[in-house]
Order: sequence, then structure tokens, then C-alpha cells
Amino acid sequence: MSFGFAVHGDYWIALLPEAVLALTAMVILLGDAFRPARGDPAAWVPTAAGVGLAAALGLVIWLWGSTGSPDALIAVDGLRGVADLILLVGTALVVAVAGDYLEREALPAADFHGLLLLATVGMMLLVAARDTILLFVALELMSVAVYVLTGYARRDPRSSEAGLKYFLVGAFASAFLLYGIALLYGVTGTTRLAVMGPAVAAGVAIGDPILVAGLGMLLIGFAFKIAAVPFHMWTPDAYEGAPTPVTAYMATGVKAAAFVALLRVFTVDLLGASEVWRQPVWWLAMLTMIVPNLIALAQDSVKRMLAYSSIAHAGYLLIGVVAASELGRSASLFYLGAYTLMTIGSFAVVFHVAGKGDRRSLVEDYRGLGWRRPGLAAALLVFLFALAGFPPTAGFVGKLALLQAAVDAGETALAVTLVMTSLVAYYYYLRVIWKMYFDQAAEDQEAPGPARGGLRVATGICVLLLLLGGLFPGRVIDRVGDAVSGDGQSLSAVADSSP
Repeated sequence: MSFGFAVHGDYWIALLPEAVLALTAMVILLGDAFRPARGDPAAWVPTAAGVGLAAALGLVIWLWGSTGSPDALIAVDGLRGVADLILLVGTALVVAVAGDYLEREALPAADFHGLLLLATVGMMLLVAARDTILLFVALELMSVAVYVLTGYARRDPRSSEAGLKYFLVGAFASAFLLYGIALLYGVTGTTRLAVMGPAVAAGVAIGDPILVAGLGMLLIGFAFKIAAVPFHMWTPDAYEGAPTPVTAYMATGVKAAAFVALLRVFTVDLLGASEVWRQPVWWLAMLTMIVPNLIALAQDSVKRMLAYSSIAHAGYLLIGVVAASELGRSASLFYLGAYTLMTIGSFAVVFHVAGKGDRRSLVEDYRGLGWRRPGLAAALLVFLFALAGFPPTAGFVGKLALLQAAVDAGETALAVTLVMTSLVAYYYYLRVIWKMYFDQAAEDQEAPGPARGGLRVATGICVLLLLLGGLFPGRVIDRVGDAVSGDGQSLSAVADSSP
């Protein structure tokens, strides 16, 4: 299917997944507002959210392979399709695990799921935006919904503090992004990224300082959203204080959407200005791999440790931006998919072990978990191995793909740093595994209860897909490569070199 966007109907068809998801959110919110006073929303709200996500996913698959005009307001291409797939699957997994948390903490389900779906609509628009105004509007739609979700546990002061911190930092990020957009518009006279690209390249060639300032502010706005060092300081507090399903959503969905938008804007539309932005992104990648991995070594809270781990993974992903190639984009998207699975799965286990009020959130609370709850511990073992980059998981294949992208681009220093910081991360991941299987639980240590249906299904799906992606990565990698490739280049060599 090809979209010329000569008529408005083309836009409606191309945006059908987002429209269905937004309508589902409205149905949930209005249905809860007009439900009988004695009605119980817990039964139908997650089901309605799941149906909406499934319908949106079906429409994304239906639009797969479609093409659109390159200078249109929105993109219809493989990059958008792969990103939508990651976002929708990640949101569905969060919906599956959030039910137990909302019931345990006595939080309203309808508002939570409505905000979750609206945030996902913003994310999907963000990865589809080919106009800087739509880019900003989508970013704000996503951000405002996530601000509220971060402070959703209103009776918990940590959640309120996390929501306030995230809101303040998010406002700074939005201001930088919008000011950068304004400067770029002032220099190029357009908000369309496809038209802006050649104008930016010409301006860089003559050394326009306003253009350089605009690109810098645009990069800072994105760096805040993906939590790249040194714009990461809000992340540990916000992740630790937010409800754990929201933390999983922030660490995956928000980061994935912002990263894909960064990937599209800088490595596709503004590639002609790479001599301006490539060196700053190189330093962002280097610092974001090193600093959080070192800080994570000293963390006693598993949730905070995973927050710093999430920051470090943003550094790994930035290697694909520095590579600025189809190989780099393909590797980044594959790793984003694997990262989404292993992060949501690990946070799901963490919130279940923590119990009501997050009482058991320290590394010491995991002593003996491998013998008291073997299934839960085995799932966490797979997720931690994947985060560390051990074979045969998709996390290993993703890091190998990023490593190859760095080497092919001549970025040997980044490749070596990726390997060395991954070795550093082994300590804090293996520390949790050691506590689970080689330390005995204290006599007075409370054991977590058995996992319930939604949590079991979500963690089982994450484990299965991570292992399949590690054992049989070739087909997935080729599909991702074909989706974002203009000349048919794929990552077959990475698949052939993996176990």
C-alpha cells in the first residue's frame, strides 16, 4: 500500500493504529465514569485495554510494508513499523503485570490503563513524526501521561516526589527541544524534517552558529528523555519512587520511543549535519556506558540498581546513532526489542518479590529465592543474563550486533568500552543471582507469595522470546534489517556469528 497523502483520508488510514488506541483509552475512561456505583472495573478494564492493543497491533501488521511520501507529515516505513511493534508488545506486557500491583496497592485501574494507552499513542506518534511540530506535540502527549503515572500512588510520598522530579526535568527537556526546533525553523524556514535536512546540511557547510545551537538544543532535549549522562540525574529517583509497573514502562516505552525519534531525526533526516552532532553523541555514548555501570556497583536496592542499568543500556543504544548506518539502525532496533523484554520481565519479578509497599526491595531480600520460589528465580536468572549479555539470549545477540556496527563504522573505542562496561556490569547482575542460589534465607525472612496468572504469562512470554531470539536470531534480524534498509543490507553476518 502506498500513501501519497494528497487527501486527508490517507492520513486517517495511516494513523489507524493510533486512532484505535486513543478510542480505547476514551472508552475505558468514560466507561469507568458512567459505570454503576457498585460495578467492579477490575474485570473489564484490563480486558478492554488488551483488546485495543491487539487491534492496534493487527493494524500495524496490516500496514507493514506500506510506503509513504518522504516529505509528508508522518512516516509510513519499516522503522515506524518495527518501533510500533516494540511499543505495543511492551505496553501489553505492562498491562498483564500491572493488574496484581493495582489490586495489591488498592489503586484505580481505569485511570491507570487510560493514561497508559494515551502515553502509548504519544509514543507511536513520536516515532512516526516527520514534522518538528508533530514531534513536539507527540512528545508532550507521552510525557504528560507518564508524569501522572509516575505519581500515581498518591498515598506514597516517594511516588509523589518521583512524579514532581520527573515533571520538572521533563519541562526542562521540552524547553530545550522546543527552542532547538525554533532555531532550526528560523534558519531553514520549514518544520518538515525531510525538507529541513538539505537546508541544514547547506547551513552546516557555511558554519551557521544558530544552526549549530539549534542542533545542540535538539540533542539535549532527546538526551534528557533517553536518560543519557550527564542528563540522567532524575532517572534513579523517578524510577525508584514510581509504581514498579510504571517504572518498567518508563524504562522501556519512553526510552524506546525517544530513542527511535532520535535515530530517525539525526541518522536519517539530519545525516548531512553529522559533522556537528556526531562527536557530542560519541561522548554521550561513552559517558553513558561508563558512569552508571560504576554507580550501580554500590547499589543495595534492586530497583535502583536496575535504574542505573537502564541508563547504561541507553549508552549501548547510542552506538547505533554514532554509527549512523543502516547496520547501526538495525542493530539498535533489535537491541531495543530485546531490552524491552528483559527490562519489563525483571521489573515484574522485582515488584512481586517486593510485596505491598515495596518492603522487600534490597539485594539481601533475594537470599534463597532460587529454592523458595524456583520458577520466579529462574525467570529473573534469564532476564539478568540477558541484561548482562550472556548467550544464548537475545541480549547477547543485540550487543554483538551493536559491536559489529561500531567496528564497521571505525568506532573501535566505543566497541571496546561496550565490552569492558559489560564486564563491569556482570558484578551487580551476578550478585543478585548469587544471593538467590548460594545464600540461605534468614529464618525471619518473609517469602514472596506464588506468582499469579498475569505475571506468569508475561514473564513466560519474555523468557521464551529472549531465548528464541538468542538461539534463532537470523530470521528476526533479517526482518528488522530489511524493514529499515534502503538497499537490502541486513545483519545476516551477526546472526551467523551468534550461537
